[in-house]
Amino acid sequence: MDKRMLRAMMAEKKQALTARQIELAGRRLAAQFFAHPLYAEAKSIYGYLPFNQEVPLEPILLRARQEGRRVAAPRITEGVMRFFWLDDPAAVRPGVWGIREPDGSCPPADDETALVILPGLAFDSRGFRVGYGGGYYDRYLAAHPKHPTIALCYAFQLVPQIPAQAFDRPAGCVLSASTEVCG
Repeated sequence: MDKRMLRAMMAEKKQALTARQIELAGRRLAAQFFAHPLYAEAKSIYGYLPFNQEVPLEPILLRARQEGRRVAAPRITEGVMRFFWLDDPAAVRPGVWGIREPDGSCPPADDETALVILPGLAFDSRGFRVGYGGGYYDRYLAAHPKHPTIALCYAFQLVPQIPAQAFDRPAGCVLSASTEVCG
């Protein structure tokens, strides 16, 4: 299956998720994330502000901040993605495609070894992913190769193999959780 087809299939599956399924899977993924050695070693977290039924990162970013880690989120300016410290969770605005991003009051992030949480629509066991097609994270990680990376996804987003290209940057680890609601 090519990336275009994977994007369409995963977008449809994500749109079918209920708020309860997203919340429960988010809690499961948060527990896995906070127990992971990559988190234990991280001084800073570069996350993203979710949209379109993505894994809810706000509780993860809030807890990381409460535990003394600095948190940043990306902003796209003139086609380039950069991270900015999100010291004030309210300092966000709609950005490219309506995705929330740090506003102009947020200072540039400067931790070249921060743990980067990668978004995506589909992932394989090698860490390769299908994003939304802009290549922002691949370009960022190519320019900043010291960052450890992790991806959080719903179990249905795991596929046997992503058709990877030379410029694709895989996640160092992919954590998944079921969206099944029991009881």
